[in-house]
Amino acid sequence: MYVTLRDRPAGEQQSPASRAARRVSATVLLLGITSMLTDVSSEMVNAILPIYLTTEVGIGLIGYGFVDGLYQGVSALLRIGGGFASDRGHPKWVAASGYILSALTRLAMLPVHGMAGISAVITADRLGKGLRTAPRDKLIADSSDPAQLGRAFGVHRALDTLGAALGPLVAFGLLLAVPRGYDAIFVAAFAFAVVGVAVIVLFVPDRKTEPGQPRLPIRRLFKALADQRLRKPLIAAGLLGVFTVGDGFLYLSLQHRDDFATKLFPLLYVGTNLAYLALAIPMGRLADRIGRARVLIGGHVALLAGYLVAAAPLGGPQWTVLVLLLLGVFYAATDGVLPALVSHLLPAEVRGSAIAAAQTVVVVARLLSSLGFGVLWASTSRAPALFTVAILLTCAIPVAAWLLRGIRNAH
Repeated sequence: MYVTLRDRPAGEQQSPASRAARRVSATVLLLGITSMLTDVSSEMVNAILPIYLTTEVGIGLIGYGFVDGLYQGVSALLRIGGGFASDRGHPKWVAASGYILSALTRLAMLPVHGMAGISAVITADRLGKGLRTAPRDKLIADSSDPAQLGRAFGVHRALDTLGAALGPLVAFGLLLAVPRGYDAIFVAAFAFAVVGVAVIVLFVPDRKTEPGQPRLPIRRLFKALADQRLRKPLIAAGLLGVFTVGDGFLYLSLQHRDDFATKLFPLLYVGTNLAYLALAIPMGRLADRIGRARVLIGGHVALLAGYLVAAAPLGGPQWTVLVLLLLGVFYAATDGVLPALVSHLLPAEVRGSAIAAAQTVVVVARLLSSLGFGVLWASTSRAPALFTVAILLTCAIPVAAWLLRGIRNAH
């Protein structure tokens, strides 16, 4: 089913987002709305989490590195399982169960205050994300034209990022109205998550296994994941992911350099997400046109530039805005482009598992990155740690580009 909008009178203008939306399926739009509401919820919590943990809970940089590592990487535990379950049938309900689990963790933040309790709640939230991501992306890929996958994922990620931009604004408004009102943020986040769950459960169509079609056996899954066509993209994604510092660390670095007030901290997330929102669809279209591998590498070049600007002894809001813009470019050029890149390298019967494999490699790599960067910052200082990661990423980019050469878009 594809979206059909009324014809517009001659000369009437449309926004790029509206023109792009006419070419994607209703499933993509509905999943985008679900993701938008869920991201309002999750980014309300994410935006205050670094400050909440380091000021209210009182954990140090190494402790925050551990929590950020959990946030980045624990979803890997269920990503392959979620992808495999979606390939065996009913990807909608696999994804919906992940959204439900994450929604429940918003309320679970209310009674916990210690390191162990918070770590357990974050783990549950990320397990929900790991379970839902590959089935959701499989639904997007299955309902889209293979030649327009970059556009389809771009539209979805634009809606997703709209929620990610609104979430910190809601958190900021609540903190202004109720100073240190973290409990109010957790309750409001739960409400948004529940509405997101309702959209996928009530309106998103399921893509069932066809009658008579055998379910994917697990031996076929392992054979597919070992396929040479997938091996090099997975290695490239893992290599780049190891040198991707978590957003929370980057924002804490900017705060330390420019001495932002705690109540302004959530606005850093807004800046990045606005840049991502503006560029998600254009980057998806560019990836369809010039090649998804090229855009993926270009996004990491933008990330490298962001590290260098963040590490440099530069004061003033203009440099902070530049870092946020570069980080937004990075996400627009990679977040939806990677699943679009790998989704048609293997047959459709293992598409969910292929997407899950790529996402698993990335989150495990970022888990290692967060743990390592926390130790590096604590043992040296902010700027040397960022410069070190920038040097390592500079070495990794050409290697990843070599691994991805020759991969062409599906048509």
